[in-house]
Amino acid sequence: MKKIITLLLIVSMLAAIFSGCAKKDGDADVHVFYYTYSDPYISTVRASLDKALDGAGVKYQDYDSNNNQTTQTEQVQTAITKGAKLLVVNIVTTGSDDAANGIISLAKEAGIPVIFFNREVSDSVVKSYDKCAFIGTDASEAGKLQGDMIGDYVLKNYSAVDLNGDGEISYVLFMGEKGNNEAIYRTRYSVENANAKLSAGGKKALKFYDPSNKDKYLLDRDGKWSAQAANEYMTTILSSHSTANKNMVELIICNNDGMAEGAISALASAGYNTGKKGATTIPVFGVDATSAAKELIKDGKMAGTIKQDADGMAAAILKTVKNGIDGKAILDGMKDYNVDKDVAKVRIAYAVYLGEG
Repeated sequence: MKKIITLLLIVSMLAAIFSGCAKKDGDADVHVFYYTYSDPYISTVRASLDKALDGAGVKYQDYDSNNNQTTQTEQVQTAITKGAKLLVVNIVTTGSDDAANGIISLAKEAGIPVIFFNREVSDSVVKSYDKCAFIGTDASEAGKLQGDMIGDYVLKNYSAVDLNGDGEISYVLFMGEKGNNEAIYRTRYSVENANAKLSAGGKKALKFYDPSNKDKYLLDRDGKWSAQAANEYMTTILSSHSTANKNMVELIICNNDGMAEGAISALASAGYNTGKKGATTIPVFGVDATSAAKELIKDGKMAGTIKQDADGMAAAILKTVKNGIDGKAILDGMKDYNVDKDVAKVRIAYAVYLGEG
């Protein structure tokens, strides 16, 4: 009998591991699905939300979907079967409504609320269910703030940034995930707003370092926002572009801080952005204001980032979770939040981060 019990315990443990879940309570009411634990910003949201849910005494369970929509949908089905009272979903697939609508259908059938967050779903998805809301950011805001930040920085430090003195600033841009709204808008406005600032200051527009690249961005071949991809791209670029050749990339724009870290690592290996006195530093800009990025800015290895407020997002999610569990309207008592006019979407503001003080 003891052997059988032991075997059953082992099977149960393995099932939990392979489902990608982190168990917090055997009778969890709230089930939280992250598109991947490996995303640096998402890891900060998870830490903040876990802390908020713990503080509120909410029974919950976290799941790592490992960037796989099929895995996530199966996890949602399992959670509902186990008696979930509310779903909090960081959707994997953002390019179409199919996955989100599938989760809405499962939630409707069970009669439980769904809170999507961070990775935006369409208005039509949210409007399709009165127990649904989205907590996230304005996808265009980060790009606009980043573009303004870049433009101001370049104008203030033009002679230092223009390494070859040709009156044009060459740049590279790491996009992240193709088809993702945040990536699309950051790609557009980071350059567009920077150029508007430069034009107003009497300077030429930024010039993509590779004239043969009509997209004017580099994309992670695996469709991720990875530091590794940015590092590999930057390492390849540095093999033919350098200050000695007078064709050095003079500005690096990254749509998240993870890619900024990867780019800076490659630069450091080539002798740039080391933080040492006299070393050439290429301005690198990111988005998220992760702890690692803040440290790089403090050390003089990174120029700036845009803060995406993980604590603020967690606090808003907690409010909607408590409303859902208590049977209230999802956005009850959230008048102080920035809510879209015609749809239950709550916007958490971004902010420029150039370092403390």
